[in-house]
Amino acid sequence: MSQDRDAPTLNVTRRRFLIGSGAVAAAMAVYSGEISRHELVHHRQAIGIANLPASFAGFRIAQISDIHLDEFTEPFFLEEVVHRLNHIAPDMVLLTGDFITRGSLTFLASEHAARRCSEILSTLRCPRRFAVLGNHDVGVSAPMVIAALSAAKIPVLENRYVAIEQGSSRLWLCGVKDPATSRPDLDLAIPAAPDGPVILMAHEPDYADSVLVHPRAKSIDLMLSGHTHGGQIRLPVVGAVVLPPGGKNYPEGLFHLGNMQLYVNRGIGTVGLPFRLNCPPEITEFILGRA
Repeated sequence: MSQDRDAPTLNVTRRRFLIGSGAVAAAMAVYSGEISRHELVHHRQAIGIANLPASFAGFRIAQISDIHLDEFTEPFFLEEVVHRLNHIAPDMVLLTGDFITRGSLTFLASEHAARRCSEILSTLRCPRRFAVLGNHDVGVSAPMVIAALSAAKIPVLENRYVAIEQGSSRLWLCGVKDPATSRPDLDLAIPAAPDGPVILMAHEPDYADSVLVHPRAKSIDLMLSGHTHGGQIRLPVVGAVVLPPGGKNYPEGLFHLGNMQLYVNRGIGTVGLPFRLNCPPEITEFILGRA
């Protein structure tokens, strides 16, 4: 008798639990897809460099990465990112790859995505702006992405370097081809005898392990990467749920690797699913100082 009386209560309780769980899941999907994915963070990071010339003290570098237009980053959000960058007014802007996505939505419209992304980036007021490519860019078409960025007056550093001059001093900005899909060459990317600090851009952060064993590693002060998106979905205690190949050792933030510092930017966009949780998109502003 008691079992018959309890059965409806158990059914109602189970039904309420399922309805409640579904509501929570739906709310989390809306939050991570529409709110958290657009909660842009401006992170300031001091970087100490032992051989920094006095004229570069306080020099500010902004980094953004992994835009992934249009899958799933909307043009309006990239416009907001550029607006924020123009407000920050850094001395140099560095873009560390994956401007578009090699995916189901943009594969047929990839040229439009690359062109639209570059058009928005062309409104950056900072005249010193440089890029490297990511694995998605190469997966779609490296020449196409390079052409679009070049039209926006954003040089792409593929196994080469440029001197950034400030007064009578200089630092060396270096970039390699995407380590996951191409052939990075540090002998070409880094000057043999740099007369100032060296900053290296490489899309995948785990490439740092290869950099550290290279003879020219001792001259690199800072390496900047993206690729991981910080994991996109980060759970308490657990951390990143999924990290991509090439981004498992250094998921996000600042790492001290001997004499070289590595910073991994969480990126602007997403891949796989348009969700972020406990892992907001990021603009990083580096302020250089003497260590």
